[in-house]
Amino acid sequence: MRHETPAERLARELDWNLLRTFLVIATSQSITDAADRLSLKQPTVSSALKRLEDRLGKQLVERKPGRFALTDAGKLLYEETIDIHGAILRLGTVMRNVENEVQGLVRIATASHVVCPLLDTALSDFHARHPRATLSIEAMASKDALAAVASRRVSFAVCLVKDRSPRLEYRRLFREYFGLFCGPTHALFGKTGVEMADLAGQSSVSFITDQMSDALRAVTLMRSEAQLDARIVGTSPNLEEVRRMIVAGLGIGPLPIHVVREDIEMGRLWRLPPFEAPPHVDVHVVWNPSARTNRAEATLLADLLDKIETTPMEERIYV
Repeated sequence: MRHETPAERLARELDWNLLRTFLVIATSQSITDAADRLSLKQPTVSSALKRLEDRLGKQLVERKPGRFALTDAGKLLYEETIDIHGAILRLGTVMRNVENEVQGLVRIATASHVVCPLLDTALSDFHARHPRATLSIEAMASKDALAAVASRRVSFAVCLVKDRSPRLEYRRLFREYFGLFCGPTHALFGKTGVEMADLAGQSSVSFITDQMSDALRAVTLMRSEAQLDARIVGTSPNLEEVRRMIVAGLGIGPLPIHVVREDIEMGRLWRLPPFEAPPHVDVHVVWNPSARTNRAEATLLADLLDKIETTPMEERIYV
């Protein structure tokens, strides 16, 4: 008779409720805070944490006066527990999907204000062929969209990518170019012959992710070359809100050129230099290959990837 390995014994004996409790503890400020969020008494949560630590033989949370933080073992367990939690949440969807007709919910996370005709065509074609499938699209910061994919809370994401995780798959969807713009009340609005030197010292607004270490590094370099005031007077993770601040006259800011073309034509925005070789940013489709998907999710993702493969890159560059 084969003896169980320690890992097999742990898998058989470990109580999922302890992991669920730990997931809340890991994102709380204290045991008391976690107890409030779980609607349990503080001793109950403390006892659950101790049982889990005893079962694993590792301290998971460092608890000292004025300090409440995950240990290295706790951080590793937290990452794994996110995956487990996501898989359990999707069980109901998977079990419902035993029918011939393609149906089910597709959850898509997108960076704010993604404008991509190829994506729109994929969604339109999918709905025409599978009218019983439903879509949920939520705009969020790209880092949050990537976290949602990693934890299997969404089917896939359409977003910016800085660092690639070996657990995820990536496909470039399109490339967009950024320009600098000002609003109607700005001193440079409507002026021709403006040069980069005229932008020096001007107040600016931008995206929260407009940093040298983030996905919008190319945009950060453009702002730096323009020598705009180093103090950014307004930031947002949402493109619409950055656009609002520019139109309102808070300062000069970067926006995707193809997204705001109508604003330029309607006199709501005025483009400023640089006009030659504007910086570009690639937007990707990102998915988790280890996620269990329903037929609707698998079908839409496959359709979108097929459209990407059969559409030349030059047709997916938006200026």
